[in-house]
Amino acid sequence: MNITELLVDLHLRENAATARADELRHQIAHFTAALTETEARLADLATTRKVITELAPTGTEPDPPESSTAYQTIVDAFNQHPDQAFRAHDLHELLDMPTDEASVNITRSRLGRLTRQGFLTQPGRGRYQKRT
Repeated sequence: MNITELLVDLHLRENAATARADELRHQIAHFTAALTETEARLADLATTRKVITELAPTGTEPDPPESSTAYQTIVDAFNQHPDQAFRAHDLHELLDMPTDEASVNITRSRLGRLTRQGFLTQPGRGRYQKRT
């Protein structure tokens, strides 16, 4: 390779790196705008919650979310079978819950949350068991 070819190659690489840097700057600007928008929405939601909490009559407890019963059902199943590891689909079959993919995915999410909160362990990929 002679000097001219080397300089042409370096110029091409420089142009490619410049284009990539411009692309990344554009993505950063997009993500910064999205983050700013999301943070503003978060602040609005926090303010709304605070105002509603202040206006709510004292001594009343809000109704628990509906999904808490689903969590309780899952925890109860693990309490009844403390030594058994379950997959989300197996748990659905045990509890006579729908076994369609969307329902099982929701349960997987719940199992992950229960694992992060320390109620369950994950002895293997996709398997969940009561923490002992």
